Amino acid sequence: MNGFLGTRASIMLDVVFLAMFAVVPILFWSISLVRRGRNYQLHKQVQVTLSLVLLIAVTAFEVDMRFFTDWRARAAASPYYGSGVVIKSLVVHLCFAVTTAVVWTWVVVRALRNIPSPPGPCAHSAWHKRWGWIAALDMLGTSITGWVFYYLAFIAK
Repeated sequence: MNGFLGTRASIMLDVVFLAMFAVVPILFWSISLVRRGRNYQLHKQVQVTLSLVLLIAVTAFEVDMRFFTDWRARAAASPYYGSGVVIKSLVVHLCFAVTTAVVWTWVVVRALRNIPSPPGPCAHSAWHKRWGWIAALDMLGTSITGWVFYYLAFIAK
């Protein structure tokens, strides 16, 4: 079944493509809650919610890609598919996506274990700030490389 954006992508590919346009701004807004407003509780709630939503979305996406959608057949019409550019862009994207999943999970789990409740500055804060930024920038890289892959595979004519 084709997606709703008028490309060769599936519905799930379209959903993830669009969702990342929301995830990145929400992520950086959440960081600004702590940096500017010191609203640690709302930051925690946003991050935990975003993490759960992404876990569900990535799981649904992986199930769709592995069992229902033949993305290669959909991408075959791309002028970049035969030359290997689509596959190379996917490899770059996956480098970001896999490290994002690992680092973000690590940051969230450590935060839940080491930051007091209610949340606030503590001995774990410096580590959390450094690795939280790494996770956020990795998510930005995941989004950008995902959008590039989507264009190369499913939009380009």
